[in-house]
Amino acid sequence: MRNAALSFITSVLLATSAHADDPIAHIEVLPGWTTPTGTYMTGIRINLQQGWKTYWRAPGDAGIPPLFSWAGSENFDSVSIHWPTPDVFDSNGMQTIGYHDSVVIPLELGATGGQVHLKGQVELGVCDDICMPVQLSFDALLPDGNRPTPAIAGALMDRPMPAQRANVGLVECEAEPSEDGITVTAHIPMPSAGGEEVVVIETPDPQLWVSETESWREGQTLVAEADIVAPRGQPIALDRSRLRFTVLGSDRAVDIKGCAGVGG
Repeated sequence: MRNAALSFITSVLLATSAHADDPIAHIEVLPGWTTPTGTYMTGIRINLQQGWKTYWRAPGDAGIPPLFSWAGSENFDSVSIHWPTPDVFDSNGMQTIGYHDSVVIPLELGATGGQVHLKGQVELGVCDDICMPVQLSFDALLPDGNRPTPAIAGALMDRPMPAQRANVGLVECEAEPSEDGITVTAHIPMPSAGGEEVVVIETPDPQLWVSETESWREGQTLVAEADIVAPRGQPIALDRSRLRFTVLGSDRAVDIKGCAGVGG
């Protein structure tokens, strides 16, 4: 499955490229506000041609995560990206995670004083019947303000809810050796998120490949299982406390951080 997915990605990215006179995607920096903690909340809106989609931070086997560069920016020293809840797509029989038509992605900046200058680029994979890479540049001086921008505030409200609010119990994980790495099985006690629940498992190491997750219900417990593979078959040191689980259902999405060993 892993080799097939990588082959698919390579083939579609080489299929074509965006044309300057017919842009597939457009980016806009939204004015924001200073938060009570002193950070500056802004956001970018990505508009796509009708029917096109782009990807979430964990895009699935056939997707490419957005890659941001802040080169040329001034007066902030950190960026926290607050991802709105994504949709689940079927791409040629493979599951992908992302957004369609338009998305606002809030950015929380660690302001250091003076007017914030947000400049840089984002590299996206975008897909319709074909897929292609797109690079978008942005450059904006952000005004002072203390009132939330409605579009950014709405995107913040659309994030997956935290585990405690969703009544998630103690999450336990088993890790077993597999042919290429390890298989992680998570037991997540929680009420149903509605419909067919998709679980995305992420590790803190971007070099690790995580397979599409299989998930099923055992009463009030959601069980999710995925393979984790390191480059060139290197050994994997798994820190359960830094695993991240996102449950995507028809009624809600839930963000769960960390798990304990079974019986731990």
